[in-house]
Amino acid sequence: DIAKSFLEEYKTQSNLNKIIVNGFKALGLQYFFTVGADEVRAWTIQKHTKAPQAAGKIHSDMERGFIKAEVYKYDDIVEHKSEGAVKAAGRYRMECKNYEVQDGDILMIKFNVTDAKKK
Repeated sequence: DIAKSFLEEYKTQSNLNKIIVNGFKALGLQYFFTVGADEVRAWTIQKHTKAPQAAGKIHSDMERGFIKAEVYKYDDIVEHKSEGAVKAAGRYRMECKNYEVQDGDILMIKFNVTDAKKK
């Protein structure tokens, strides 16, 4: 790895992680996650974003047909090791349209979109 050898050669450290964290803070950004059977994805949103608008980052239909979000924290899955254990510990919850997504939330969005009535 070129970057690693450069840092070792010049006996220095990278500040890239610090720059990213401080940049996110300065811009008022945060992450939330979605989890599937074979994929985990991080989504970037502004702080104070409500659940339907966060869902809209994934797809506009999810915002339009938002019903609820099933939510747990990243730290909870690290601690309890599985979604089932998070539920058993009472850390898995349902949130409505007024929920303000928090940094590190893992969301399962429930939505339903029907076709507009034909005239």
